[in-house]
Amino acid sequence: MSNAGRPSKPTNLKILQGNPGGRPLNENEPVPVTEEDVPKPPSYLSTHAKNEWKRIVPEMQRLGIFTAIDHPSLAGYCQAYGRFIEAEKILKKEGLTFKSPNGYVQQRPEVSISNNALKTMREFASQFGLTPSARSRIDTSAGENKEDEFLNFLQRRDS
Repeated sequence: MSNAGRPSKPTNLKILQGNPGGRPLNENEPVPVTEEDVPKPPSYLSTHAKNEWKRIVPEMQRLGIFTAIDHPSLAGYCQAYGRFIEAEKILKKEGLTFKSPNGYVQQRPEVSISNNALKTMREFASQFGLTPSARSRIDTSAGENKEDEFLNFLQRRDS
């Protein structure tokens, strides 16, 4: 069995986006428990990563896209965010380059750290539907009864 191609989206995310592909939804997908309280960030996260956790988890819970088993993935996103912030702080203070002991100008290692962290953040964010393009496809009315909307339309037309 091959896992080639784009990874499939969770059913809940497809529903929020209005199932644009129109493909059948997986009715047997495991449904993890959604936590009602905002879980504390893991202790191993950096300060910036913990702050990002506290900022993003309530919104993800509101959208129904964060559950108890998503902790490790979100921790990865948050830790990448924390690394990005730390690297950018150093770059702001020290600049993008430095002079080596031999007198050559070299790129600071934090440039690569920042770029890698951004790439990691983008990969995790796309899994959770947190990128701007993913948000533009989310239909917050996806749970409403479309049949009632159609009946209302027909009733207005007849009046």
